[in-house]
Amino acid sequence: MRPEESRSVVEEVVRRVQADTLTACRGARPGALESLINDAVYHENERLRRSRDRSREANAERSFWRGAQHRLQRASEVDLIALLGDITRFHSEEIVGKFDPAVYRFTISTIPWIFTVALNTASPRRMLADLPRLPRIQHNLRIQGELDLVRRMDDLGTILLVPTHSSHLDSVTVGWSAFDVGLPPMTYGAGLNLFTNPVLSFFMHNLGSYRVDRKKKHELYKDVLKTYATVTLERGYDNLFFPGGTRSRNGAIERRLKLGLLGTGLTAFVNNLRRDKPKPNIYVIPCCVSYHLVLEAETLIEDYLKEEGKSRYIIEDDEASSPRKWWKFIRNLWQLHSEIVITYSRPLDPFGNPVDEEGRSLDRRGRTVDPRQFVLRHGDPVHDVQRDAEYTKDLGQAVVESYLRDNTALTTHVLATALLGLLRVRTGQSDVYRLLRLVRPAESFRLREQVYPVVAAVLDGVRRRAAAGRMRAADELARADAEAVTARALSHFATYHQEPVAVRSGADVVVRNKNLVLYYHGRISGYGLDDEAAAAAAAAGGGQS
Repeated sequence: MRPEESRSVVEEVVRRVQADTLTACRGARPGALESLINDAVYHENERLRRSRDRSREANAERSFWRGAQHRLQRASEVDLIALLGDITRFHSEEIVGKFDPAVYRFTISTIPWIFTVALNTASPRRMLADLPRLPRIQHNLRIQGELDLVRRMDDLGTILLVPTHSSHLDSVTVGWSAFDVGLPPMTYGAGLNLFTNPVLSFFMHNLGSYRVDRKKKHELYKDVLKTYATVTLERGYDNLFFPGGTRSRNGAIERRLKLGLLGTGLTAFVNNLRRDKPKPNIYVIPCCVSYHLVLEAETLIEDYLKEEGKSRYIIEDDEASSPRKWWKFIRNLWQLHSEIVITYSRPLDPFGNPVDEEGRSLDRRGRTVDPRQFVLRHGDPVHDVQRDAEYTKDLGQAVVESYLRDNTALTTHVLATALLGLLRVRTGQSDVYRLLRLVRPAESFRLREQVYPVVAAVLDGVRRRAAAGRMRAADELARADAEAVTARALSHFATYHQEPVAVRSGADVVVRNKNLVLYYHGRISGYGLDDEAAAAAAAAGGGQS
C-alpha cells in the first residue's frame, strides 16, 4: 500500500488495539492492563537479551523496550494507557508493509528474468542470442484449479489466499501465480527471516509483504498482527498468509492450522456489514503447492526427527539461506523440466461454506444461504468471541479438506511411498523412529521384482483416489507405468540434495537417504496409501535382501 495509506492503517490499528485492550482489561481483574504490558516488556527484553543481532534496528528495539521497562516501574493508570499506545504503535510501524505500484510492476516483471539468468550457464553472448528460447518461470509453474471462479471472487469482494507451506520458495511462486492468474497485488505476511534472506529479501521488500516476527510471543503483538490483517481486508486489500504458520517439517499437508489470522476474514466481514460497505464479502481461497523436490527438505526432516526439534519453530540456517543452493536447486528444476504445481481450490466464505460463481454461499446440500444471518443478533451484525471461534474452526477444517482434495501427487511422492513400504516390510517396523534406526546404510531392493510392483500398487491407489476426487494426480502419473514413474522419480532424487534420496545401481534401487524417503512420502500420507504399499511390498518379497 502507498505510504499515506500505510500511515492511515497504522493509526486505525493503534486505535482499535488500544480500545479493545482497555475494554477487555476493565472487565477483568484489577491490574490486568499492567500485567499485560509487563508480559510484553518481559518477553521482548528476554528475546533481545538472547539475540545476537546487533544491527541498528535491533539496538533501537533494545532502547525502546528498556525505556518501556523503566516507564512501567512507577506507572499510573494514565501512564499505562500511554505506554499501551506506544507499544501498539511500535509494533504496528514495524509490521506495516511498504508497497509502490511502480516498484511492484518492475519487481514482478523481473522474476522470470532473474530465474532465467540463474538457470542458464551459457555465456552472455550465447544468452542474448538464445533469449527468445531461454526457459521462463512459466514453463515450470503449472497453475490449475478454480481459476475463473477465483478471478470472479476478486470482482465480488476481497480475497484471503491461504496456501500450503513447504518451502521459502512458496512466497515467490505463489506470489507470481497470483499475478499470473490476474489477481491484483496482495498484502501478505512473511516471516522476518525472509526479509534478511540474501535471495528473498529483494522480493519481500517490494511485493507488498508485511513482517511477521514469530519470535514475538506476547499477546499484544499477536493482537496488533491480527488487527493489521483485519484492517487491510476491510480496506479491500487481498491478503495472503500461510495458515500452517511455518513450513511443514515432515513434508505432509498441514492438518492443524493457526486459526488466529484465519479468523480475521470473519472479523473483517462483520465490520464490513456494520459499516454497510459495498461488496462486504470476504472469500477464502485455499491453495495447494506441490514440488518434486523441496529446497530445504534435509533440514526440515532432520528438525522433525529431533526430539527437541519439534519446538524449533524458526529455522534460520537452512538451505534457503545459501544463494548457491538456491541456484543449484532451481537450475536442476529447469533441466529436468520439473513442474511446480499450484492448485487454486474452490473459494469458501468465512464460515467454511463453498460459494458459487456469483459469490453466494452454499450449504452441504448445495442450497444458497445468506452468510449475514450467521452473525446477526436482534437484526444487527455483531462480534461474538465464542461463536466466531467455532465458525473459524469450521473454516479451518474446510481449508484442510480443500488441501487434501487438491494436493497433487508427483512421481517423487509415489516412489518415496513405495520405498517406505519396502523399508517397513524389510525392518518389520511401522514406527518411524524404530524403522529409521534399523534401516541399514545403502539398503537395496531389486528393481523389477520388488520396486516396480510396489510402485504400481501406489500408482494405482493414487489414480483411484484421484478419480474419486480425494486427491489429484499429476498428468504424468495418469499416463506412465511403474517403470517410467520410477525412472522419472530417480532422476529427481539423484539431483540437488547433498546425498541422493535413492539411486539405481544395476538391477537394484539403493536407498541413500532414508530421512528424505520419509519426507517425500509425507506429501501423500494420510490417504491410506501406506497400508497398500506395505501389502504390495510383502507380496513382492520386500523382506528379502
